[in-house]
Amino acid sequence: MSRRTAAGLLALGLIAALVFTGATRPVDFVTFRPGPTMNVLGEFAGKEIIQIKGHPSYPDDGELRMVTVYQSSPDRRLNLIEVLSGWADPDVAVVPRSAVFSEQDNDKTVRQESAAEMTSSQDNATAAALDALDIPYTSRVVITEVAKDGASAGKLRKGDVILAIDGKTTDQATDMVQLIRSAEPGKPIVVTYRRNGVKDDVTITTEPAEDDPTSSRINVGIRIDFVFPFKVDIRLPETVGGPSAGMMFALSVYDLLTPGSITGGKTIAGSGTITPEGVVGPIGGIGQKIPGAERDGARLFLVARENCAEAARSHYDRSKIRLVKVHTLDDAINAVKAWRANPQAKLPACAA
Repeated sequence: MSRRTAAGLLALGLIAALVFTGATRPVDFVTFRPGPTMNVLGEFAGKEIIQIKGHPSYPDDGELRMVTVYQSSPDRRLNLIEVLSGWADPDVAVVPRSAVFSEQDNDKTVRQESAAEMTSSQDNATAAALDALDIPYTSRVVITEVAKDGASAGKLRKGDVILAIDGKTTDQATDMVQLIRSAEPGKPIVVTYRRNGVKDDVTITTEPAEDDPTSSRINVGIRIDFVFPFKVDIRLPETVGGPSAGMMFALSVYDLLTPGSITGGKTIAGSGTITPEGVVGPIGGIGQKIPGAERDGARLFLVARENCAEAARSHYDRSKIRLVKVHTLDDAINAVKAWRANPQAKLPACAA
């Protein structure tokens, strides 16, 4: 072998090594792939996913499917080969890591946040379904944490139920926050609360809010707790989390509480958050959720209004699955009923 040939082979080897090393180095991207779907009207681990106790319920032989995505882990960095493979697949989304995770995120924190969002989503869904059926329920504002060095330290505790601010009552967490923020910073307010069944008042001197010094805060975290007239349990695998199944939970609870079958025995999927008032909100990964729903037999997909443009551009077979735009739970109920009666019915469509 000549010296020139040997040098050429060595150079090719070095180039190949450099290419391989570069391709396998971690890069700051995250991928989203179609995940499994689950019939919320069905069973998990041999038991019904939605269990209603204390009120008549009516089974449905159709399917209302929640959809999921496989998201690459915050504890694992993708390499260039994986990212290029994702870019080449029309069902996969590749996004910058900074758009999904913070520097502090890891598998544990993401799981915890996802589980909390799922619990809140289920409560909101039950409230929305009951509201759609005119079944009354009550709610309360509960303290979730008290800053150790804040205005409420030693005065309020985790688990206290806030009843009023300066005598003004509300059962909505956002309204309670507004009552506090509207107070003059540095001035005392009277907080009426209930602890262990005992009602009491405490005076707390407000502090300027971090985001607006002209508004007030009392350094507590709060959440809305619902008190329903009967029990609604939603059981899913621990690996399933987030708020995006809210609309499908609400639709399923509504279906189970009403005689007959809202699905007509058909398979319907969808994705969107839900508020207690029944407003459907946008979610992430819509472009991966639609192909997953189509794969698992759904022929109608309910899309939150704000997700419609992205959904319409996603990769799916328009001859197999139909996208319908919804903004409220009532929209979703009406769309499903109309489609059940006539799959060609005129319904609000998603346009790119």
